[in-house]
Amino acid sequence: MRTKGIGLLLAVAALVAVAGVVAGCGGTSSASGGGGGKLSLVAYSTPQEAYEQLIPAFQKTAAGKGVTFSQSYGASGDQSRAVANGLPADVVEFSLEPDVTKLVDAGLVSSSWNQDQWHGFVTNSVVALVVRKGNPKNIRTWDDLIKPGVQVIEPNPFSSGGARWNVMAAYGAQIKQGKTPDQALAYLQQFFKHVAVQDKSARDALQTFTSGKGDVLVSYENEAITAQQKGKAVDYVIPDQTILIQNPIAVTKDAKSSAKAFVAFLHTPEGQKIFQEKGYRPVDAELLDKSKFPTPSGPFTISDFGGWPKVMKDFFDPQNGSVAKIEQGLGVSTAKS
Repeated sequence: MRTKGIGLLLAVAALVAVAGVVAGCGGTSSASGGGGGKLSLVAYSTPQEAYEQLIPAFQKTAAGKGVTFSQSYGASGDQSRAVANGLPADVVEFSLEPDVTKLVDAGLVSSSWNQDQWHGFVTNSVVALVVRKGNPKNIRTWDDLIKPGVQVIEPNPFSSGGARWNVMAAYGAQIKQGKTPDQALAYLQQFFKHVAVQDKSARDALQTFTSGKGDVLVSYENEAITAQQKGKAVDYVIPDQTILIQNPIAVTKDAKSSAKAFVAFLHTPEGQKIFQEKGYRPVDAELLDKSKFPTPSGPFTISDFGGWPKVMKDFFDPQNGSVAKIEQGLGVSTAKS
């Protein structure tokens, strides 16, 4: 189930595109070809199914011939920290920009990583409300999440990049509805009281929900589509007020030359089409299938709140951020693993 309108959001999104390559921990490995070297891909948890098609497609190109891959998928923040702590990576794709910035600060990624026509982004998405098939609790708006008896599944925002997008979508929706910042924070307080499980990653949260826990999962639109493609009994709603998600990709300073060729391939029409088939919105607006990805009526971006550096300090500082204080009050750890 989808509410009307996501094209506008996507049109704006596509111009601000997502070009990031991510390296991380806790995943799988794949190989094909022989002689073009081996690339280490470290990524956040959700694009694994897309890369199952993207990697073989790249290996069929002249630039990808003989290139093999090791792959690692996990919570975005955990993956970024793993690379900073020594996990080998040629390409990193994370959920949000600050996880790439950590690697710039660590001297592992060039400060010019986002100086391209895509501004460092490789895919777009929006925050959606994933519900049981038929939407038995008639969940359609953010207010429905805090009604008596509604159980919400949401990853932990101190390990999951997707969870941070979700939180800012919930907060921003209140602001879009004319509420004050204090009222929006009061909504988050109520929201977290309804959260039954906080997994480490968006993919773990999806598995928790599809196993039968909770009434609604707050997640990426592409995760809802992935679940449907796997035959899970879910529907999803795009709230009128939701945030544009922009996912970054980058190559590390010591990456093999084929790493740049791989990232370039991901931005080609062929690469973007595969991403779109897996539920992501392409960064090229001309490639967007508007019949499958409508534009929400009240879209907004992270820049509406001052950008990620300000948001990370104000909301997600583990000690003093407003969301950290809410979580601590509920007995949830905000410590970084």
